[in-house]
Amino acid sequence: MNGDDPTHSECAPLAPGLYLVATPIGNLGDITLRALDVLKHVDRIACEDTRQTQKLLNHFQIATPTVSCHQHNERQRATELIDALKAGGRVAVVSDAGMPGISDPGTWLTAAAIAAGVPVIPIPGANAALSALVASGLPTDEFHFIGFLPEKAGARRTRLENLAAEARESAHTLIFYEAPHRIVETLADLEAVWGAQLRVVAARELTKIHEEFLRGTVAEVRRELASRDRIRGEFTLLVEALPSAGVQASGTEKIADRVARLQTEAGIDEKEALKRLARELGQSKSEIYRELQRERAKRR
Repeated sequence: MNGDDPTHSECAPLAPGLYLVATPIGNLGDITLRALDVLKHVDRIACEDTRQTQKLLNHFQIATPTVSCHQHNERQRATELIDALKAGGRVAVVSDAGMPGISDPGTWLTAAAIAAGVPVIPIPGANAALSALVASGLPTDEFHFIGFLPEKAGARRTRLENLAAEARESAHTLIFYEAPHRIVETLADLEAVWGAQLRVVAARELTKIHEEFLRGTVAEVRRELASRDRIRGEFTLLVEALPSAGVQASGTEKIADRVARLQTEAGIDEKEALKRLARELGQSKSEIYRELQRERAKRR
């Protein structure tokens, strides 16, 4: 054990506090020596899924008691754990894989511990978003971690459109997590909002035996995955968000102005103008309509 570690040494017990312990996202070899030491010496381990964590503990012959702490009971469990921590206890928090609090439980308990004056100690380790980013080939100097997009198609498309509008300000890499049964739909939405030439990277099964990086345009990656009989494994999806992308990429004229111009020049109503503009831009009518409503809301 590193003698510079303020929380533990060979001669002193583990210091009281809440330990946020990163666990492997696939390859068990990615557990750190410090993480193993903490898991062995805390009083209990709060787990997203006790059954999943028990497999890890059994592998490394760790007998520390576990307790569940997941998205449905975290706030209630926090009361019990904070009482133990205030009494000088030592509690580790782990998710099923990766760093607690990153699209996983742990955030509420961490905030409660800080509010109660309890030390909070991060134990670094594996993280899917950063692992995918550094191997993606996309810009790493500025990135935006989104986590999971909304499951419903309409809400997902709206979220992507808003992100596209923000990308007109500066270039950066967007990072998403996505399930295998939704990855093709999400890529199709990205293509509709950003265009077929958008650069993306789909990282699958990170650190596992079937780890795979699919790099290319969003159209290329979507076609590749859509052609497969079955898609397995969780995805980390990275997007090169460049300025001037999104539904207005073809020009600087506002959607509202283009609709009004079409109505005047062709003598048609707004509904028909929206349909024609959608065909012209290669976007859905509902997408163009939502952009129109956003523009009108900004003018009020």
